[in-house]
Amino acid sequence: MRPSNYDKRPTLAVPGSAGQCVAGWPATCAKLQQAIAEHESPGATILTVECYVGVQEEEVLAALRPLEPVRIVRTSQAFLETAEIERKVAPFNGGDDPIFGWITNLQMADFLDPAKAAQRSEELTSLDAGLVIIIGPGASLIHPGDILVYADLARWEAQLRMRRDEISNLAVENRTLKWSLQYKRAYFTDWRVCDRLKRELQHRWDFVLDTNTANEPRLAEGEPVRAALSAATRQPFRVVPFFDPAPWGGQWMRDAYDLDPEPANYGWGFDCVPEENSLLLDFDGTIMELPSINVVFQEPRALLGERVHARFGDEFPIRFDFLDTIDGGNLSFQVHPLTEYIQQHFGMNYTQDESYYMLEAVEGATVYLGTKTGINPEAMVADLGAAQRGEKPFDDERFVNSWPAQKHDHFLIPAGTVHCGGKGGMVLEISATPYIFTFKMWDWGRLGLDGLPRPINLEHGAKNIQWECDTEWVRENLINAVEPIASGEGWREERTGLHEREFIETRRHWFARAVEHNTNGGVNVLNLVEGTEAVVESPNGAFAPYVVHYAETFIVPAAVGAYTIRPHGESEGQQCATLKAYVRI
Repeated sequence: MRPSNYDKRPTLAVPGSAGQCVAGWPATCAKLQQAIAEHESPGATILTVECYVGVQEEEVLAALRPLEPVRIVRTSQAFLETAEIERKVAPFNGGDDPIFGWITNLQMADFLDPAKAAQRSEELTSLDAGLVIIIGPGASLIHPGDILVYADLARWEAQLRMRRDEISNLAVENRTLKWSLQYKRAYFTDWRVCDRLKRELQHRWDFVLDTNTANEPRLAEGEPVRAALSAATRQPFRVVPFFDPAPWGGQWMRDAYDLDPEPANYGWGFDCVPEENSLLLDFDGTIMELPSINVVFQEPRALLGERVHARFGDEFPIRFDFLDTIDGGNLSFQVHPLTEYIQQHFGMNYTQDESYYMLEAVEGATVYLGTKTGINPEAMVADLGAAQRGEKPFDDERFVNSWPAQKHDHFLIPAGTVHCGGKGGMVLEISATPYIFTFKMWDWGRLGLDGLPRPINLEHGAKNIQWECDTEWVRENLINAVEPIASGEGWREERTGLHEREFIETRRHWFARAVEHNTNGGVNVLNLVEGTEAVVESPNGAFAPYVVHYAETFIVPAAVGAYTIRPHGESEGQQCATLKAYVRI
């Protein structure tokens, strides 16, 4: 077991920021009261609190009552009736499918009753004095606000609140709905709607309110927050990782990362998923937590690069996460959809190509990848169907390749290739971002963490299996396809994939001294896969030296350009290695 100094709470310092962020409700109210007092208005002063779905409005309202508003308007009073909301959302909700839906094209305005919203807006303009608070998702559509506060929440915290039955989906009351169904609706509808409105508002936030921790708010003025997000696009940074148990989860991350011992295991480690991770901004010792996707929305071209932005818009296309099966079990046997399938069935622009890089592996570790040469496809699908009905276990030894896996092996998994992480591995999974689209076809006869069978997606899966990805083809094309690229004194660079059908390129650098890198106009995502510690530096001092530790994923924005990485601290004089991913253009 390798000891780890893995940083679970990485922060991004905001220079010269003393007093720009306050903590706690009393300080938050005092800051807002000052802004209200300084605002000159011929009528009532409108404080608009636009909320991301999942923000606890009751807490916020209770805390703001010392501001003594003469009227409070909640957007729930202006929403359409529940039946009409359900009718609008239904086409995107996947019917009875427990996992999949269709990416919505709805906007926040589609959830508001035009007559109710107009009535409340007219009532507010007729007031001649006092403070009015408008709060909730869509508040800015009822009135843009004399003072606009954006109450934000990271998607991961929203998921935890769903699991605790604390929140509902957008514009409805359904907090007792099974959390996985709440998540599906949020993924396909709520988060898309809120993000569209956030993009429109971000440039004019007067204040930003961090609501990720109950009763521990952080409030900062909008301009310093925007400046900090912009600064992030010109230096290396990390997002805040989060960890979750899984039916197949292992024990390596718990011990190496000093995680909470209460869960039985940790299967997932989400180390770089900007859509769901958060970013910690350090305002001179006061830490504000915001969704890391805000960086993408703030300056997508500086972060992603012109060509990547032109292709993906303000989406972050690369994802790094961990899969821990050491002292655990096999992942589900699965396949990811082909590009045309995900476009036609789910409204996504691109699919989840991926790869498994072995950070750690114990003796006997395996990866299942590709079908065996010469099998009968109909027989395999029939066998999977029998397993799904509970008639027999799936005969994996008959139909699927099981490959031995060792530390630093790299297995490439283009969409349509059947695969499964076997027990005994700590995997760095490198993939495209549409992370929900996994078609499980066999789950080894086990139950989920809720004690119920996990959903099987055999019908979807069977339509996407690429049967030509058989034993010989996988061996030749998908396992350790390492190609030397360049070398120098104390370093060498290797191409490790991904497959030509995948848009992500990966490069591994071995180095015992400083090695030169360049973003070449596109965002880089890296992980220190060998060595205790390394430091990322700018040749011209454009950013402060940035220290990373073993297994930490970090982002180098496109705007950085040239940078170097060298061993640092305990690793000085030793060989280290990074794995770098970027978009092929």
